[in-house]
Amino acid sequence: MSAPAVIGADQVMAVAQDVFVAMVDGEETTLGPWYGDVPAPAEPLAAWVDVHGPWSGRAVLVTELATARDLARAMLRLDDDAPVDAEDLVDAFGEIANVVGGNLKSLLPDGGTLGLPQVADAPPAAGVAASPEAELRLSWRGRPLVVAVHARPDTSSAPTGPTTHPDNPHLEGDTPR
Repeated sequence: MSAPAVIGADQVMAVAQDVFVAMVDGEETTLGPWYGDVPAPAEPLAAWVDVHGPWSGRAVLVTELATARDLARAMLRLDDDAPVDAEDLVDAFGEIANVVGGNLKSLLPDGGTLGLPQVADAPPAAGVAASPEAELRLSWRGRPLVVAVHARPDTSSAPTGPTTHPDNPHLEGDTPR
C-alpha cells in the first residue's frame, strides 16, 4: 500500500522546518535543501519512529554522529563545546524523530499511533519498503541530514520493531555513543 498523497516531499519539508524552529534553532531555522549528492556518513546515526494504523510506515532521520551531537546541544541549549553524553544524544535525536513522525502522522486522514523512537547506527531495513515514499536531502548548518518516510508493504500486520537496549528503551544495539 502506498502512502496517501498527503505525505509528500513538500509536507515532509514543512514539518521538518517547523520542528527545527520549535525544537532546535528557535525563531528561524538553518534547515534547508542540500544541493548535490549527500556524502555517505563516516559515522552515521539514525533515529526513527514507526507509525501504525490504516497507513503504516516509518519516519527516519540520518546524519553524522557529530551532527547529531550538535543537534542535541542546540536542542538542549548547551554551549557549542559542551559534552553530550549518550543518554542526552539518544533522547534528543530520538525526540526530533518522534516529533517529526508525530506531525507526519497528523497529516494522515485516519491518524494512527506512534511507536517509541529508536536510535542506532542505521534503521532496520525489515518491515518497510526499500524505496522511501518521500526522501529529503537537507542541510542543517551546512551539514547533511536526510529525512525519509517509508511505507510498510503490508499495513495489516502487527507492529514490529527492533529490540531495544536494556538500559534505554530508545537505543538499539550494544553500545551507546
